[in-house]
Amino acid sequence: MMLNLLMGTIFLTQILLAVAMAFATFRVLRGPRAQDRVLGLDTLYVTATMLLLTFGIRTGSMLYFEAALIIALLGFVSTAALAKFLMRGEVIE
Repeated sequence: MMLNLLMGTIFLTQILLAVAMAFATFRVLRGPRAQDRVLGLDTLYVTATMLLLTFGIRTGSMLYFEAALIIALLGFVSTAALAKFLMRGEVIE
């Protein structure tokens, strides 16, 4: 009984995360400013990380946790680089 409740909750979480990813994708595509697009990308990678973590919990596979870690690290670096580019117009000084 408890396992079915947990699996149902994880499935509902995955659906809601997919909806959040759709909204973030809409913000990336529509803008209207570059800052909005960067914020949409930031939301997209955080949501993708959480979705991979829920897949890992559901399947019990460690591969999903490692992929989520890689996405989180690359997403943080890319957000910092995009923010620096928008502030100064260059990434490398």
